[in-house]
Amino acid sequence: MTSMLEAYAAVTGSDVIRHLQQLAESLQGKKVVHVNSTRVGGGVAEILEKLIPLSRELGIDTRWEVITGDSEFYQCTKSMHNAIQGNRIAIPDKLLSHFLDVNQQNADHLRSVLEEADFVFIHDPQPAALLKYCSNRKGKWIWRCHIDASHPYRGTWRFLERFVREYDASIFSLSQFVQLLPHPAYIIPPSIDPLSDKNVDLTQDELDAVRARFNLDPDAPMIVQISRFDRFKDPVGVIKAYKLAKHYIPKLQLVLAGGSATDDPEGEVVFNEVSQAAGDDPDIKILQLPPDAHRTINALQRLADIVLQKSTKEGFGLTVTEALWKGKPVIAGDTGGIRLQVINFHTGFLVNTPEGAALRIRYLFNQKQKAQEMGLKSVEFVRENFLLTRQLREYLTLMVSLQHGAADRIELG
Repeated sequence: MTSMLEAYAAVTGSDVIRHLQQLAESLQGKKVVHVNSTRVGGGVAEILEKLIPLSRELGIDTRWEVITGDSEFYQCTKSMHNAIQGNRIAIPDKLLSHFLDVNQQNADHLRSVLEEADFVFIHDPQPAALLKYCSNRKGKWIWRCHIDASHPYRGTWRFLERFVREYDASIFSLSQFVQLLPHPAYIIPPSIDPLSDKNVDLTQDELDAVRARFNLDPDAPMIVQISRFDRFKDPVGVIKAYKLAKHYIPKLQLVLAGGSATDDPEGEVVFNEVSQAAGDDPDIKILQLPPDAHRTINALQRLADIVLQKSTKEGFGLTVTEALWKGKPVIAGDTGGIRLQVINFHTGFLVNTPEGAALRIRYLFNQKQKAQEMGLKSVEFVRENFLLTRQLREYLTLMVSLQHGAADRIELG
């Protein structure tokens, strides 16, 4: 066992790693390619940053490719993302045509890599049309949807479905997100890497340094939401909940920390809306962090008494997983993949309104022992269900399954 695998075994147990090795044996010599639209910012990039080297450590030839596009392309794909999550957005034909042009340009650049691969994972809508331009593909193609597709705007979904239906399989985070397609659908929730800078243990000195850097009061209770500045994350709703709760918790502090991604053109607009909602309240800290501020985010989550993720739509919500891994009770939107993670009265609370969030904030500050019990349960819940090794195991199982086609029984050595 290599040093990397030993490090994971120390967190997950050696049986988990042996299972990965057993699955990987039947995939030796295979070429695997993952394609998405950004190398920094957002949960997909964070997962791939760790999934790729761990796959290689198991002896699988795995690489990560990122498509490129211009502002018009990302305007189109952001609208597509929002429409798949339920917003009624009619995307102009001109933008849809440009979407196809950009996919064709990227296919021209990546064709040799993609057509020679044994397995190609295409992440989310941005590169979904690549398959249309790779007619001589050798291997199996899988479309991986990370967003809440439970009630997509039908006009946009019909456009995207033309391309997705040609894949060999698709992956969704929840069964409720699965759309009717003429190929197998797999349910694989995302995960966090326990060894990343975002999730490793930090020293008290590092925590104190982050507290001092942002002028946080060490004697005042603090709630934190870590998210991109996106309307679906409802940061303005978090501010409303904070203001309601502060009537009963006078010294309460709120930290809203996030950043941007290269494929999200709306971030700056939402950031300005959040700043306006916060006004001149000195106890609200709105932080725009760079994409590599992983240890800072880690520290803010560890410094928090409660972590919020008041999303109105959420494919999964890795910031919820991160907070649970740090033993924090989470108050989060009753939506999407968050429901897999936040179990009422066990790992946190699900809410639908700012008023509901404020009520649960008050409850947790008044029930300190209950909050501690939730934290202890949360760590083990994530260890069992939402670490990177589990997600990789399911990806490997999927590839073995596709490799054997319609076989009723698969024997592993």
